[in-house]
Amino acid sequence: MSLISSETSPGSVDPAPFAGEIHSTGAPVVDVDPFSTEFFEDPHRIHEALREAGPVVWLPRWGVHAVARYDEVRAVLHDPATFCSGRGVGLSDFAKEPPWRPQSLILEADPPAHGRTRAVLNRVLSPAVMKTLRGRFEAAAARLVDDLLARREIDAVTDLAEAFPLSVFPEAVGLRRDGREHLLPYAGLAFNAFGPPNELRRRAFETAAPHVAWVMEQCQRENLAPGGFGAAIHAAADAGAITHDEAPLLVRSLLTAGLDTTVNSIGAAVYCLARFPEAWARLRAEPGLARAAFEEAVRFESPVQTFFRTTTRPVEIGGARLDEGSKVLMFLGAANRDPRRWDEPGRYDPGRATVGHVGFGSGIHMCVGQLLGRLEGEVILSALAARVGSIAIGGPVVRRYNNTLRGLERLPVTLTAA
Repeated sequence: MSLISSETSPGSVDPAPFAGEIHSTGAPVVDVDPFSTEFFEDPHRIHEALREAGPVVWLPRWGVHAVARYDEVRAVLHDPATFCSGRGVGLSDFAKEPPWRPQSLILEADPPAHGRTRAVLNRVLSPAVMKTLRGRFEAAAARLVDDLLARREIDAVTDLAEAFPLSVFPEAVGLRRDGREHLLPYAGLAFNAFGPPNELRRRAFETAAPHVAWVMEQCQRENLAPGGFGAAIHAAADAGAITHDEAPLLVRSLLTAGLDTTVNSIGAAVYCLARFPEAWARLRAEPGLARAAFEEAVRFESPVQTFFRTTTRPVEIGGARLDEGSKVLMFLGAANRDPRRWDEPGRYDPGRATVGHVGFGSGIHMCVGQLLGRLEGEVILSALAARVGSIAIGGPVVRRYNNTLRGLERLPVTLTAA
């Protein structure tokens, strides 16, 4: 895991690669590596250059086309017939190489098969189910914030952004208590695997075996407590909606999608509120903005930065002519700060109307755990706003590197009671 210890731009990426050459497809050539530490340190400046270079660009480092403007990203997300997921949503093309683990029935599936399995998870994670969880989650959030206030000086990543989801999510799924330390490393591995064969991906696979083994074991029916999400998925197999072989893979999809993204989103929200006192003051004055403040943090920081699609036919997009089998990299984080779509996109505003952001994706493959993540984000921000008077950053902020996710490793803060 690579870390940085500041949020300042190192200025180590030469702007020269953004100018001049045109690829044979008609796309401007932008010679940057979106999976490098330099990129992770300062993505926003490079996102701007990618957006301004053209609606579609060519990235020679990995031989892929990319879209960074909001309209083009959304167009790709909403055309699964042309831009498929079944050949992998990472750099690897499953038509040319096998996936590293059994292919996801949700993230790496296309219609009509995707609709059948997605319908099961939509029922398991429905708005009605979220209502039954709210009271339990609110109580857990209140207890945690009270404990953290008593300590005052905390790491808002380990003690809050990770601790809260880990206190409610595994219980909701029905996981046993021992071994839960494998959950975050497994999710980090899964999201690193979408990237290229760089050092991040290599190191993730070097330590993968125990995490993968534990997760796959927990997906089996006999290891899941009655009444949880996991048991509900297996019940769907009993009802014939999916097969019994598919049920463990759907539980695995939930474990992959339901934790790391939420951890990074909560961390992003706390980081935003600590950096922008006026936003924190507004949330405290208007606690009903907790959901909006969380949503704006997802737009502003985009915890999920990128995903790939593969073209199923020759297609023209943004003036570039792509052949069948072309990998297309979508910069979700760049789309979420595109000034063509958002007024003052570089400003964190908890009162902003964020409808349409692509922080959870969009279209048929929108994050399957989005409702759960939004519930967790809302209740923890509500608990903070009701009990905490101030959040002050108390030391160096350290970023966690991942090929797909944007998040923090450490966020030392001092909490003062209201």
